[in-house]
Formats: sequence, C-alpha cells, structure tokens
Amino acid sequence: MQWTLFLVVLMGQCSFSTCSLYQYHFIRENKTWYEAQTYCRETYTDLATVSDMTDMRRLCSSTQNQDEAWIGLHSYPGKDNRTWYWSLPGLEFNVSSDTRWQRGEPNDGGPGAPSGTVENCVTINNQLWNDEHCYQKFTFFCFNGTKQSNTFYNITTTMTWPQAQNHCRHHYTDLVSGLDQLNDPTVASHSSVWIGVFRDTWRWSDGSNSSFRNWESLEDLVDGQSNKTCATVLNTAGTWSYDYCDKQKPFYCYEDNLILINQSVTWVEALKYCRENHHDLVSITNHHQQRWVQERIKNASTDFVWLGLRYTCTLGFWFWVSDEVVDYQNYQNWASNVTSDDCDMSAAINTGNNKWFKRPDNETFNFFCTKI
Repeated sequence: MQWTLFLVVLMGQCSFSTCSLYQYHFIRENKTWYEAQTYCRETYTDLATVSDMTDMRRLCSSTQNQDEAWIGLHSYPGKDNRTWYWSLPGLEFNVSSDTRWQRGEPNDGGPGAPSGTVENCVTINNQLWNDEHCYQKFTFFCFNGTKQSNTFYNITTTMTWPQAQNHCRHHYTDLVSGLDQLNDPTVASHSSVWIGVFRDTWRWSDGSNSSFRNWESLEDLVDGQSNKTCATVLNTAGTWSYDYCDKQKPFYCYEDNLILINQSVTWVEALKYCRENHHDLVSITNHHQQRWVQERIKNASTDFVWLGLRYTCTLGFWFWVSDEVVDYQNYQNWASNVTSDDCDMSAAINTGNNKWFKRPDNETFNFFCTKI
C-alpha cells in the first residue's frame, strides 16, 4: 500500500468538531441526589463532573433549563475528610511532593484557636506556606498563562481567598498554582499573599479529581460543617449552590465516550481494535481533552497508553488519526526530553506524569478508544 493511501486510511475518521470525549444530558425529572446518581449510572456514565468553565458552558448549553439542578458534587463533612487542591483546574496536587509548610502547619489556627476552627486556604511567607481562614483578607498573585510563558500580577488590593480566585479567573487565568509558578522570583520574594492552594470536603460522584468550583457566593465555600451536602447548578450562568440531598430536582448526567482497553498490543493492533469495536484511537487536540484522558488513565496496567498519534517520516510530521497535524500552532503535551523524530514511531501517554512520549510502534501497551 502506498504511504499516501495508508495516511488516508488512518486520517479522516471524524473531525474535531464532531468528536467529543464526553457529553452532557439534562434530565427534566425531579429526583433526590442519590436517585439522580443511580439514574445516571444506569443510563449514561454518572452525574455530571465539571472540570472548568469550558465544561460549565457546555453543560449549560445542553438545555435551556432555568431550574436549579443537581450535579455530581457531594460533600463529606469533617476535618479528616478534607483534600488539598491547586486552584488551577487540571493541575493535580501531590501531597507528598507539592507541600512546603511552615513548621507546625497546617494547624487550623493552632492550639489556641477556638474549637471548630478550620483554615482551608493558604498564604506564602518567605516561600513557606501557612493555612489561613479563607475569609481573611490578603494581597495575592494572579498569572496569565500562554503557550510560551506565564506573566505574574501582584494584586495589592486585599481580598478574601474566594474573591482573589474570582478576580484572577475573571481578569487573568487563575491564582498562582503549581511549584514552577511559586518558584518564580516574582512570587517567591513576597510574603503574606494568597496562593492557589485550598482544601475542602467536596468529592465528585465518579471519583475524578477535578478541583474546579464555581460557587455563587462566598458563603458557598463552606468549611465542611453544613448538612447541605449536594451541589447544584443554579442557572444558565453556571454558578453553583448546595442543598439537602433528599430534595427533589432535575439533574445533569454525563456520558463518557472514552474507553480504556486493558490489553497490551502494538499501535497498529490498537488502531484496528478501536475501529472494529468502537470508533477510533483517541485524539487529544486541546487541554480539556488532555484533562479528561488524565482522569481515566489511572486504571491502566502498562506504564504507557497508546494515543491516536503517529509520525510519518515520508512527509515529516506528527498527525492525529482524527485529521489534525501536530505543530507549534496546535496543542501538544510532549515530555521535555523527547528527541528528534524517527520512522515507525507513535505516541503514548505516560501514566506517571501524563506527558506524551514517542515509542516504537511495535511495543505493546494499553490504549484508549473513542465511542464516537
């Protein structure tokens, strides 16, 4: 077979506009949160998980609903049930390596604090962290992220942590998040400023680790003590509140179109399997899709998982099976130590750091298929 014909066979299975790794469904039936969870798991995949504002807009555009509706976020009150997150959606917080606490922190105010005190937000002081009550007011750092670099902005107006996060997301990208940003001299030289670290007791129904929160008001960033433990979308603007889980409301489900196949095969065998049994190998053409793949790679049985990305040494470029060429203008997530391109190479995502690596396509790994 001529290479050009092989390329036509590989590409053109679907366009980016019609290939989605997941989709939302609005169910206009009044159910309790738990009944809604059961319905979504039996009919689709689960109650809706929301990873960022792009997801939020997609969810709201799935219906003209004006009613308050359940999503898949549930609180498990109690100090011992809190989990730390980075504010930036999609950036996973590693408790064993990401923390830089001052001695004795985090301490919820320390031994002299009133009973029940909780401190769920974080300031930086000489590069070390202190936990603080989220409604205290400090200055803070925002960042604006681009493909090439981050630009940092020192906001000298004091705000609560939720106000600071909202300000950064509205005017820039987010509060400073991740050790690489905190190591920047612009940020590291300041003290008593909010950074993008918080903890709460909220968990997604499907077990995903999304840190995205879009509460309607400051009071909705609860300290894990309320009996209203199920989250709702309030309106078409996509802001959230919470209510008693036994209330009856309409709800949002999501349907996962991504399938992890726990078989170890070559890249060509993976491509054939996906096209014969599902739709295609997965393509990742933006960071939203990357985030969705990262959440589902945790159950892989191999260190790498094949993607629908292959190199043509005849034409000299990497291409997705969904008809997207990978170049400097398009989204990519290569590991920094990837060397020059070679023939007979395809791309796999690493289960440890979620970066893309080129691998000889006769190696055998798990792989991702898409349903549509």
